[in-house]
Amino acid sequence: MTLQQIEYILAVAEIRNFSRTAEKCYITQSTLSTMINKFENETGIKIFDRKTKPVSITKEGENIILQLKNIAKEIDALNETVQNLKGELSGKLKLGIIPTVAPFILPEFLNDFAKKFPKITISVSEMTTQTIIELILRRELDIGILAIPLNIRELKEFPLYNEPFVLYDCSKKRTKKYANIDDIDINKFWLLEEGHCLSTQVKNICDINNSTHRENVNFDFKAGSIDSLIRFVKVNKGLTILPYLASLEFSQQEYKKVTQFRPPVPVRTIGLAVHNHFVKEKILNLLKSEIKDKILPLLKPVTDEIVVPPV
Repeated sequence: MTLQQIEYILAVAEIRNFSRTAEKCYITQSTLSTMINKFENETGIKIFDRKTKPVSITKEGENIILQLKNIAKEIDALNETVQNLKGELSGKLKLGIIPTVAPFILPEFLNDFAKKFPKITISVSEMTTQTIIELILRRELDIGILAIPLNIRELKEFPLYNEPFVLYDCSKKRTKKYANIDDIDINKFWLLEEGHCLSTQVKNICDINNSTHRENVNFDFKAGSIDSLIRFVKVNKGLTILPYLASLEFSQQEYKKVTQFRPPVPVRTIGLAVHNHFVKEKILNLLKSEIKDKILPLLKPVTDEIVVPPV
């Protein structure tokens, strides 16, 4: 069994076509077939059924491929450990970030971070908290940027900043100096759709549940993004709770609708999450410093006692 054979088998398992896999691996189809046949003969297990189109995986092959994926991950981890010990900042870095954070912090740090470390290939995707957790646990994602705490034994968490929530109220011509959670008119209050951690946090803050009845409203709306939520609230003269960074690009007229909460100020904690066996510690620390350096100055300090809502 060789690393090359593992690479080729996993590639065929993904593409399900020997010809296209050979092209991707820059080898001839004959070489690819020979290498996989040798592996199958050595183990005595047929991995692929070549008679089907696309190529299918045998029942026994599925178990073998699962183990080969684990071996490939451990080999990647070994290579990363070697690079880390040698002080090399190179390789691939896969980041997952929740949609209620991404548009407000990525433009602030990502370009500069990428320029500082040109040998690191960075891949960033917006995804829900649950997807980030699942991919990190499967070792298919390096770092998650999301609301913490998660309280998952297999994950390590690193706080970045506490972000206050603010009230965005388009239901009144004038807003008060400070907002109170108890004063929110539930009949005019709108949320993000289920699955967003921000939706859960706001429900925890306001003690809102799905059975809440709205008077004089014969429709329900759950926004898929903060931008959609802001637009909907604005048009329908409603109100919602936003993370502070979402309000920084408001026009002067829009910002008049934003009110800080009276202490104790509700906040969310944004942090990094990695697997316990994550080995790119130097890159992790550099990323953490870069985000803090760029984002903390944007946040107004919360000096009073704060309430950190559960995720």
